[in-house]
Amino acid sequence: MTTVPTAPAPPMPGRMHRPGTTVFALTVACAIAVVLSVAIGSVYIAPEQVVSVIAGHLLPWSADSSATDVQARIIWEFRLPRALLGLVVGSALAVAGAVLQAVVRNPLADPFIFGVSSGASVAAVAALTLVTGTLAAVSVPLAAFAGALVTTLTVFLLAQQRGRVTAHRLVLAGVAMSYLLSSVTSYLVLRASGPGEGVSQVLSWLSGSLAAADWGDLGLPTLVLLLSTVGLTLLARVLNAFLIGDETAASLGVDVGRVRLGLFVITSLLVGVVVAVSGAIGFVGLVVPHAIRMIVGSDHRWVLPASALAGGLLLVVVDIIARLILAPRNCQSAC
Repeated sequence: MTTVPTAPAPPMPGRMHRPGTTVFALTVACAIAVVLSVAIGSVYIAPEQVVSVIAGHLLPWSADSSATDVQARIIWEFRLPRALLGLVVGSALAVAGAVLQAVVRNPLADPFIFGVSSGASVAAVAALTLVTGTLAAVSVPLAAFAGALVTTLTVFLLAQQRGRVTAHRLVLAGVAMSYLLSSVTSYLVLRASGPGEGVSQVLSWLSGSLAAADWGDLGLPTLVLLLSTVGLTLLARVLNAFLIGDETAASLGVDVGRVRLGLFVITSLLVGVVVAVSGAIGFVGLVVPHAIRMIVGSDHRWVLPASALAGGLLLVVVDIIARLILAPRNCQSAC
């Protein structure tokens, strides 16, 4: 991708003079939210015990936990993976939303308007309703990821006009694919033979959930999130140029078509990876970037890291509230 010499971000009302303070505050808030998420549940565990158990696993020579074996297992095996997965998924969706809103210059753009979620949903629902047994549990994340990637490529091909991809055609192609794939998902749900044979699993996946999180779900999404966020932050000036307009970006040396393709693929990969493990979770990618721009301005050097932290924080807090409202019935979901 081409590096832009300098692309000043458009002014934003209410911009803070010290966006670094916002990033620091969000970092602290995320740490507190994770501890509270682990502490709160059907079995309450004191936050200091949560910190002690986590420190005992990370730094076994320096921690003396007062938690019982049962509490330690609840913290490490059930609640902490769920809290961390919420942090990763929320961060990924918020970063993807911030990038897509800049690339297509549409304030309503989010990772799901381009059909990525719908593609993942169709593939996952097909795996849940057409595959049975142990193979279904293994194939659902893989199918969701493959569906997201295939949809991404299809949307980009449909958006081309004379070898070029414009922001407007990209949005139209994404919306069209989203509606088409949503209807396919509805058909697969309706054709399922009964509520005990996959429908409840399908509805749970389509609603998005962190309940079944374990440590195995965290590796790939975390790696993709870190690499994508760092890479996209290095391209912050390119994103700032896109905010101004394609003509301005081109005059600053950006290969608009090629860079837009690259950014679209990166964000779709990011969304596909997290949707594959959490199900279809909306709202985060649409709202969080707007809220962050109101606080730190529109310079993507600050928008991207702040959006990542705020998105993760939002999803962890929402998950805490959801667990309190919908009292769990078993240890797997309670913890």
